[in-house]
Amino acid sequence: MPTAHEIVEHKPAEPPHGQSPFLPGKEPRPGVEVVRYDSRWPEAYQVLQQRVRASLGRRVLALDHVGSTAVPGLAAKPVIDLTLIVADPAEEDAWVPDLEAAGFDLVIREPWWYEHRALVHTEPRSNLHVYGPDAAEPVRQRMFRDWLIEHPDDRALYEQAKLSSAEAANDAGEHVMQYNARKERVIRDIYDRAFRAAGLL
Repeated sequence: MPTAHEIVEHKPAEPPHGQSPFLPGKEPRPGVEVVRYDSRWPEAYQVLQQRVRASLGRRVLALDHVGSTAVPGLAAKPVIDLTLIVADPAEEDAWVPDLEAAGFDLVIREPWWYEHRALVHTEPRSNLHVYGPDAAEPVRQRMFRDWLIEHPDDRALYEQAKLSSAEAANDAGEHVMQYNARKERVIRDIYDRAFRAAGLL
């Protein structure tokens, strides 16, 4: 389990010089779509989590619906974000082939950032983020999700940041990673409020 310090640390995900988190040919395309909340998103998550569990069985140590599609009423990219915990993300042969057989495609490898891997799925559209048991990021994601569910003011603030960041990113011809960077300050402010409320700051 991560420590309190690791949970509250805003650890940058920038790659080492000369490296990219994206596998060759898997880089994101320009354009960001943010849409109104869709009541079908929880059902899409259920479909996806069943596919993951059917593929990996007991290798699934934890699996959660995170990100904006997990927050009722919040505008979001129409892509379901899931966080999967496996024993060791770096041992890709132990879990990637079975997920690929279920329609997931490995697109990101970030050994420098919690050994994070990410796979995408086209129907339902999803990002499957994979971490190990000691990674702080899954804990942060769950706290952020739960805080937004319980605090409508911050949910509205975050939605406005998402909409304005998407508009600016699209005007500039940027992709989703640049869109994420545009809303980073608002995200960190909300995180810190959640951490203080939990007694971690």
